[in-house]
Amino acid sequence: MKTTNILTISILLLGLLTFNSCSEDFLEVYPQDRITTVSFWQSENDVQLALNGIYSVLKHRGVYGSGPTFDAVTPYAYQWAHWNGMEKQIGNGTITAATSGGLLNERWTMCYRIINFSNDFFENIERVDLPEAKKSTYLGEVHFLRGLAFALLAESYGGVPIITTVMNTEEVTSVSRNTREETWAQAISDYDEAIQRLDPVSYELGRATKGAALGMKMRAYLYQNKYDEVLEVVDEIDALDMYALFPSYEGLFQLDNENNEEVLFDIQYIAGEQGQGNFFAWLALPGSVAAAGASDPAPTQHIIDEYEMIDGSEVDPNNPFEGRDPRLDFSILRPGATFEGMVYPTEVSNHTGQRVGYNLRKNVGEGIPLLSPRVSPLNFIVLRYGDVLLAKAEALIETNQNLEEAISIINRIRTERMDVTITSLPTDLSQEEAREALRHERVVEFFGEGILWADIKRWNIGQDLYPVEVRGADGGLIEVKFPTGYEEKDNLLPIPDNEISFNENLEQNPGW
Repeated sequence: MKTTNILTISILLLGLLTFNSCSEDFLEVYPQDRITTVSFWQSENDVQLALNGIYSVLKHRGVYGSGPTFDAVTPYAYQWAHWNGMEKQIGNGTITAATSGGLLNERWTMCYRIINFSNDFFENIERVDLPEAKKSTYLGEVHFLRGLAFALLAESYGGVPIITTVMNTEEVTSVSRNTREETWAQAISDYDEAIQRLDPVSYELGRATKGAALGMKMRAYLYQNKYDEVLEVVDEIDALDMYALFPSYEGLFQLDNENNEEVLFDIQYIAGEQGQGNFFAWLALPGSVAAAGASDPAPTQHIIDEYEMIDGSEVDPNNPFEGRDPRLDFSILRPGATFEGMVYPTEVSNHTGQRVGYNLRKNVGEGIPLLSPRVSPLNFIVLRYGDVLLAKAEALIETNQNLEEAISIINRIRTERMDVTITSLPTDLSQEEAREALRHERVVEFFGEGILWADIKRWNIGQDLYPVEVRGADGGLIEVKFPTGYEEKDNLLPIPDNEISFNENLEQNPGW
């Protein structure tokens, strides 16, 4: 017997899942295979509820809710969780198309939920009498959100079915995959529509803006290695004259500095019950702090080794943390450091399931009193201006246009903040040397932000990084990531088997 796939479930339960503050009395099933609304879509309040329902999906761990945990899919972090389909299995090469649950299924599930909710929004908003300016803004936000979903699907699975209308059960069980290029093109088309409709400043914090749409369009081009297009979009972002590096790297990820000038788009959280707060900020906390966090994920020695000495000298093996790039201590809790006044790893330590010897510090909300033991009000930054700058530097390097300018941009990241000053790179590097410097800089700048997995895939460097041994502080072997080596197929996730079993038109990715 075939199982019902989530794409179909999302369509059939669209109204209930989106408008969870409304009663089922608002819904009428007509015809039998499709939910339609009867007393919804009457007012602007209904439109806002529908829009909020789409935004809320971004908080799911299959989208951005896992936050820094996505770094466990790289050599730079380890996840202790044993549940199937999690970042642990993807990151060590044991995932299969038959794996149930976890990120493998949930990314597909939640991205299609966003797409289906968005399509329903487009189909119904005309039923509400709204001023044209407001309607255009709301439509721009939904195009932005649908673009995010298609972009995440393209990055993770390659080509997927492009669905831009509300479908019934029969229709959705016969859709075929579009190409990866077509899926990326759909994401960019949605971003373009959002760019045309959105203002540089939003009517409410956390909403999509013109800058956010431009930034995610830039990232979509970057992830396709379309560097000329990256440079064009960066110029459009800079023309807004709204974004800059925040003067403190450490402060960038603190509650007091949320929504600062470096943030193009983030996921907004508030203190409260689970579902309102940032659950994965709690997960990353070390043990014995704020209701004993889960130390998930734990940084590995591989990321420690990436942090340079400030003056360019060699690391002293007897004092391995002295004089290092300050971003190490801002991002990672290491032996001898203090966390909320307690010494690591004696007074405060890793979760008992960890033996790695390090804990994440960035994005855990150190010092924030939690109203509920498993939530945090700390926002999660999806895209910031530091990424815009390094995207421009990478594009200049890869097109071999202006290496000196590219290196000067990298040096801005290394020297411009008041709490990060590292020896500047020489401006006469070769293209290959500049490329190596750029990739190194992205690793140390963005560790703990969940985007390094995408870099490994788009640069196609997995075969150079793996196999990787993960050893604990005691030197004992914890696991080997990709013990038989990294293959081309590992640059994409497999299409979940349960999706293919329900729809024979979905072809599996090569090698899976």
